[in-house]
Amino acid sequence: MTLLLISQGLLWLVVLALAAVVFALIRQVGVLHERVAPVGALSISGGPGVGDPAPRIQMQNLLGETLTVGGAPASGRSQLLLFVAPTCPVCKTLIPIAQDMARDEKIDLLFVGDGDRAEQRELADRFRIDPARYVNGSELGMTLRVSKLPYAVLMDGAGVIAGKGLVNNREHLESLVVARDTGFGSIQTYLRATSSARGDAPKAADAHAS
Repeated sequence: MTLLLISQGLLWLVVLALAAVVFALIRQVGVLHERVAPVGALSISGGPGVGDPAPRIQMQNLLGETLTVGGAPASGRSQLLLFVAPTCPVCKTLIPIAQDMARDEKIDLLFVGDGDRAEQRELADRFRIDPARYVNGSELGMTLRVSKLPYAVLMDGAGVIAGKGLVNNREHLESLVVARDTGFGSIQTYLRATSSARGDAPKAADAHAS
């Protein structure tokens, strides 16, 4: 009987110790969750910024038609410019994700390429992109200072740049929509604002942005 009571007592001690360990782990996970910065599109300095009217540029789509990119769209909806290239493997992964997100968010999606028209048309055919919604030329990328791909620029219904940056996944793309809805044009802006509210400086984010 004595041995049974001792074994039960030891078992309860083990259970309580495990409960304390689990509680400590849950607390640490919560702390880490608060400290980990949200992931969003990385904005590169240069060119028109968030809050600026998007430049109006005449470009040709893959059908040879002239489109005016920029300005308030006739649909009144936000427009996402996605800069891609046939030689960019990340672009090929991101294209169907962008198409799906644009449908879900009711955003007009326009693909932008800069290179051989036949190669651009092959990319459009592969991913069933409407050639009327795919423009080709260097003017837009040069004006917006696009230096790396894939790159996205989100314009609101008034033709104002609501968010922009390098994008590698759906989370990055959705961060541009969040930027439009919250007024934080980039993840760097968000981190600065939240850090200022806490009274500290977002050193890691600023170092990454630079």
